[in-house]
Amino acid sequence: MRLDLPKTVVVMGVCGCGKTEVGRAVAGLMGGVFEDADGFHTEAAKAKMGAGVPLTDEDRWPWLERLRQRIEEIRAEGKGYVLACSALRGVYREKLRGEDEAGVLRFVLLDGSRELIAERMGKRVGHYMPLSLLDSQLAILERSEDLMAVSIEGSVEAIAQGIVERLEREGAGDE
Repeated sequence: MRLDLPKTVVVMGVCGCGKTEVGRAVAGLMGGVFEDADGFHTEAAKAKMGAGVPLTDEDRWPWLERLRQRIEEIRAEGKGYVLACSALRGVYREKLRGEDEAGVLRFVLLDGSRELIAERMGKRVGHYMPLSLLDSQLAILERSEDLMAVSIEGSVEAIAQGIVERLEREGAGDE
């Protein structure tokens, strides 16, 4: 992991915005470890979402705690980390941030229109998250000044390259 980049980058946004593909590409460019937060959900949570029932905060707290613990584990190994995670509300992001100082963990919001995201979700095969949950996710998305918002229009490679370039500029103090 390069020293001019944050130790942890959370590629976030609503279902279907491309977190996994973009996150994997960002990790490749940064030389970091990539994981998808979906893999940290319990089977019960996946079944609930698969049935079209949004998770509650009570469902999410243990999941967010597991994710924060994983962030710390990867750092203890001396590796950079890119995590694909919805992180839709500010309180969820604070849980993921923990006690990190500014610049150590960066949230990148993959941003696009409801129509574009719905179109992409309609093309997915075998994912537990149904299109019916998109509106509930859009409703709870809290934007804040600390988010690096990035358009999801364009290729995965171009989006990932743009993210890394912006992170480099931030690390150099240019942004």
